[in-house]
Amino acid sequence: MKVYLAPMAGVTNRPFRLLCNEQGCDITVTEMISAKALSYNNARTLGMLETNKYLTNHYPLTAQFFGREPALMANAARIAESMGFDAIDVNMGCPAPKIVKNGEGSALLKEPALAGLIVEAMSKAVTIPVSAKIRSGYDANHINAVEIAKILESSGASSIVVHPRTKDQFYHGKADWHIIKSVKLSVEIPVIANGDIDSPEAARAVCNQTNCDGVMIGRAALGNPWIFSRVKKFLSTGELLPEPSANDKINMALRHCAMMKDKIFEMRKHVSWYIKTMEGATAARVAINSAVTLKQMENILTELGSRANHTP
Repeated sequence: MKVYLAPMAGVTNRPFRLLCNEQGCDITVTEMISAKALSYNNARTLGMLETNKYLTNHYPLTAQFFGREPALMANAARIAESMGFDAIDVNMGCPAPKIVKNGEGSALLKEPALAGLIVEAMSKAVTIPVSAKIRSGYDANHINAVEIAKILESSGASSIVVHPRTKDQFYHGKADWHIIKSVKLSVEIPVIANGDIDSPEAARAVCNQTNCDGVMIGRAALGNPWIFSRVKKFLSTGELLPEPSANDKINMALRHCAMMKDKIFEMRKHVSWYIKTMEGATAARVAINSAVTLKQMENILTELGSRANHTP
């Protein structure tokens, strides 16, 4: 059973992906990347396409793109393949208003034929697999994940990730895993379950309920890359590994800081996630958000860890 890290804007850059890989994550995905911006050689967009190509340990990496123009999406796929990515994913689930208003992300759920044309164009443009990440539908009156999945399969999709919430739900309410099961029963290609998989027990439950081919973990991995090793162990042996200790969290946060180098503002949220359940986290978070160098941030973490280790 493969365990995936979900693409998350502003989160799944290379340092975080590598830490998740080390903890057992099988496949990671980039932040969603604009195919149109990439076609203009936008510097920030190109910077988001950091691959594993030159690393000693190669971990499977997927580039995720959003857009609505098949030709531009196909060109983005070609660029990613040339850079050494192992697979491509199409974002058909992002509910952010700035994405949806342009007819991209989850807006494509309202245009199944166009969604199919995009996947077809991308699949024909590259030799690596092309998948898609969808939601249950645009809103409660248009639950069409099964219809979309069938079209994407016939258009050349290698697999489908299903997040069973509508666009209107964003990340609220409960994910309806029955929709994942319906998609699984309707297609022959692998179906990856996503949504409310926040523990090893939840991972096993969704597997049992849907017969999915893999699970994708998103928000539950924030400040918690250990969830991948814990999920994999539980799925394979039934053994529930312990939660990480305060010392584990501090050490991982320090490693993460070192890997982020000069990206202090991006690191602030990660540190907050690592320490959120620790004693003294509130005061430490205030100090971290005032830090102007990674060294200052590291000193705050070290002090917090020292106090945690001396707490009776």
